Amino acid sequence: MPSTQLTFADRAAHRAWLAAQSSLPAGFRVGRTSFDFTPREAPKPSRMNLTVIALDQPTPAFAALFTRNAFPGAPVIIGRTRLAEPTLGAVVINNKISNVCAPDGVATAERVCAAAAAHLGLSPRQVLPSSTGVIGWALPEEAMIGALPAAVAALAPGSVLPAAEGIVTTDLYPKVRRADLGGGSIVGIAKGAGMIEPNLATMLVYLLTDIAVPRAELRQMLARATDASFNAISIDSDTSTSDTVVALSSGRVPFTDWAAFERALHQVCRDLAEDVVRNGEGVRHVIRVTVREAASLALARALGKAVVNGPLFKCAVAGNDPNVGRLIQAIGKHVGAHAPGTDLSGLRASLGGIEIFSGGVFRLNPEKEAALVAHLRGAELYASRPAADGVFTAPIDFPPHERAVELEIALGNGAASATVIGGDLTHEYVSENADYRS
Repeated sequence: MPSTQLTFADRAAHRAWLAAQSSLPAGFRVGRTSFDFTPREAPKPSRMNLTVIALDQPTPAFAALFTRNAFPGAPVIIGRTRLAEPTLGAVVINNKISNVCAPDGVATAERVCAAAAAHLGLSPRQVLPSSTGVIGWALPEEAMIGALPAAVAALAPGSVLPAAEGIVTTDLYPKVRRADLGGGSIVGIAKGAGMIEPNLATMLVYLLTDIAVPRAELRQMLARATDASFNAISIDSDTSTSDTVVALSSGRVPFTDWAAFERALHQVCRDLAEDVVRNGEGVRHVIRVTVREAASLALARALGKAVVNGPLFKCAVAGNDPNVGRLIQAIGKHVGAHAPGTDLSGLRASLGGIEIFSGGVFRLNPEKEAALVAHLRGAELYASRPAADGVFTAPIDFPPHERAVELEIALGNGAASATVIGGDLTHEYVSENADYRS
């Protein structure tokens, strides 16, 4: 769970907290600009953000992980090759269009990188592209290259918040987390709201630090931190073609306590991962599932994802209905299909700390039902209501709290455990994705 349990009375309070989290580590600058364009595939005016994250000096200490989707976006294809480069100096990010399987997509992204490099005094291969948005459309190359001078001119140290705001698409609010240690810091931003089950949605994450962590160690630590955080969330079970997690070190602050650095990196990643779920499209309840006493980590995590991805259980949570039969069904379905022979005779399950199942039978009564409803309502981020036109939309653009629906499942046949974070399934999710391009 997050390192703190935050609550916000209103958008202004949340924005003030974001600003306080957003101080850039030494050696970094961010800049952003916006421009209007018309996608050639759908002649409808749109607006794109172009964001640049630049280091004062190119760094050899960079790491990245990418989607496992078999149709990766052009920036992912390029990013994988950039990992072999000796140094990296900047990241150029656009929203609105993800540049996936678009004609000439890789070449277009490389030309944007080359143009950015010319403005930054870098070589093209020192620039990493990132794109998020509609799959299948082509980037507005000329407009992006024309906007680059404004983005570069806006580069400034100080706050990462302009970049956090620039990378969003259907997100309701930007996401920033930080950890301070050893005279330096780790600051992370994330974009993601739908098509989220990272398998390393469209999820983009950028982790910036001034702590001088070597390249090899940074790459190993990022892989472990990502596996325990972004790989343990799911909003809708769909793996994006563009998932990217990037870590950059400016190397300004000498440091040798790698265990402390890795703990801080894990915390920033876990907090951002939960932020992504809490800001998921239509999510009104975050669902945190802890699976204990499993025979393997793989089984524990897969079972947790089976629960948070179960559509009937997700709908029940959305309606504050503790229909725990749907929970046990989801557990049994997964075990029967993927881990047959697993002994479930010792399975115990609780919701909100209230035992609901043990010894092969449900443990329910009217008092428990009332307490379970109260737990679900207490975790609700906002109440669902349709707009005047009948379309369900989120009535808030900030997270009022960090409470979650808390599920614990003990299988009773091993020592492995995992925690998976997911969300409910709401009218708002359907409305958002029915009209995503229109």
